[in-house]
Amino acid sequence: MTENEIAAGGSPLGKEKSAIKINKVRKVFTRNDEEIEAIKEVNLDIKEGEFVSVVGPSGCGKSTFLHIVGGFIDKTSGEVIVNGKEVNKPGPDRGMMFQESTLYPWLKVDRNVAWGLEVQKLPKKEIKERVEYFLKLVGLWEFKNNLPSELSGGMKQRVSLAKVLAFNPEVLLMDEPFGALDSQTREMMQAELQRIWSESRKSVLFVTHDIEEAVFLSDYVVVLSKRPSTVKEVIKIDLPRPREISIRKSYDFVDYRNKIWDLLHEEQNVKQLRGV
Repeated sequence: MTENEIAAGGSPLGKEKSAIKINKVRKVFTRNDEEIEAIKEVNLDIKEGEFVSVVGPSGCGKSTFLHIVGGFIDKTSGEVIVNGKEVNKPGPDRGMMFQESTLYPWLKVDRNVAWGLEVQKLPKKEIKERVEYFLKLVGLWEFKNNLPSELSGGMKQRVSLAKVLAFNPEVLLMDEPFGALDSQTREMMQAELQRIWSESRKSVLFVTHDIEEAVFLSDYVVVLSKRPSTVKEVIKIDLPRPREISIRKSYDFVDYRNKIWDLLHEEQNVKQLRGV
């Protein structure tokens, strides 16, 4: 199995092919016989190989939306389609990363990455190749025999990323995966994720509350409105790749950051005026 086959499943990327299609997705929760509309209507069309971030006011339903795409939460109405198949439950075509690492503390790093592949009963040779490839991709092959307790927070998240990528999902869903890290480690992980994404070319839907993180990583930033959320605006991030950390000082970067901040500030002002 070649590196390209491991990373991309052997299939070329089609620039115009939809990876994720969201059609009129709505979510209503019922609590104590009271209906709470979390998502009013979201429509998106994410093309294969794109990195798309979602930002919005606190409590607007960003994570709820991502979990609906992942199949972990049922939608009230609408359609979620991943590579032509409707989503009704979790599946191996979607790899999910959370804010905290999801490693088994009693397993060494390589065994953590291999565990899901063993459950799928893949051939031992293929499991070994995938584990080695993805641990090298995230720069942690030399730590393959370490326990998670012996790793830093950033290293744990890199192992978690290797674990998800080893499944070879068609899309990556990431729910503030760097939110618990300190600012320096967070910037390092953003740069690492950009490098890994450029090599794997997975389609990514990334939820964050950090505007600069969204601008640095993304091809597009989706700005959600206050709850019940809709898509307020989709902003194309036309910055050259690969992006160095220094790009954060550029006028274009700051302009994007300020535009998104203004959109979110508008939503916050509306909430304050209405007493929400």
